[in-house]
Amino acid sequence: MPLALRAPGIGKGRGVVEPGGLSFRAAGPDDVHAVASLQADSWQRHYRGAFSDAFLDGDITGFLLPLWTDRLSRPEPRARAILAEQDGQLAGLAYTLLDEDPTWGAFLDNLHVVHWLKRRGIGARLLSLTRQAVRDWSPSSGLYLWVLEQNAAARAFYAAQGGVCVERNDVPPPGGNPANLTGKPMGLRYVWREGPAR
Repeated sequence: MPLALRAPGIGKGRGVVEPGGLSFRAAGPDDVHAVASLQADSWQRHYRGAFSDAFLDGDITGFLLPLWTDRLSRPEPRARAILAEQDGQLAGLAYTLLDEDPTWGAFLDNLHVVHWLKRRGIGARLLSLTRQAVRDWSPSSGLYLWVLEQNAAARAFYAAQGGVCVERNDVPPPGGNPANLTGKPMGLRYVWREGPAR
């Protein structure tokens, strides 16, 4: 399988299987629609007030499909896309670009868990697998992500996982269109110097 879809212990035809029907595997082209739908649902639940209602009430899955089609059909060698599944159904996703920043290291661009499956440790496990993927690539690499300042629950989760907020900056508008924003939302950079705690 392409290097870009490899994750620690996760390869084509195999994955990490854990108790309770939870499993993890590399994402691939067949997962495009499900992943786009998961991110769309996450945005619609958590980005209201930062992204405009007109944008969020539109076809967000359709907006995200080209991105995920490109990512999962023609993957980057430095990308790691890890899916969580509960009893064979999508439960979460972590998508990371390795060596993305010379200072902060790997960029965890997406970490989403299906809403009704939150608080079951899925996000923490995806973060742990991401940490291992980063270390497998470069043991000295850090890990970072951006989170909306208004997303208090996500901020608390990242802090509990050992993340440290080091920067505040403007949120770029989705699609490059300022009309897709509400006001001037801010994003926070959370970092793990050598990956999050296990």
